[in-house]
Amino acid sequence: MAGRASRGPELGAGRGGAPGCSLVIKPRGHPRVLARSAGRRPRDGMLVGAVVAGTVAVGAVPVVLGTLGFTAAGIAAGSVAAKMMSAAAVANAGGVVAGSLVATLQSVGAAGLATSSNVILGTVGSALGALAMI
Repeated sequence: MAGRASRGPELGAGRGGAPGCSLVIKPRGHPRVLARSAGRRPRDGMLVGAVVAGTVAVGAVPVVLGTLGFTAAGIAAGSVAAKMMSAAAVANAGGVVAGSLVATLQSVGAAGLATSSNVILGTVGSALGALAMI
């Protein structure tokens, strides 16, 4: 329409639509939904997160326990493990109770985790890693 300033899309000016139905709808929504339409695979990040977190969860246990002082040769003198053992011994009249936290951590530090425990730890680590990437 000549002589009149345009204030936006005119009705009926679309591509073959009925008059009054020519508004262009731009995609809105979550970026992962838009990524699918762009040809990217949003689950790649979840897979990487799951693999990394599962591997780190299983590999970190011996390193962390060794750092705390729970070693294959026993509890390291002057370490956090030694302080935990001392507190447990004082609380239990001079001995460390079998099955207590200190006893369990020393057992794992000396012998490592069982295969079933590694599988469970890796599975939980993988699930948390995948969830973190959502």
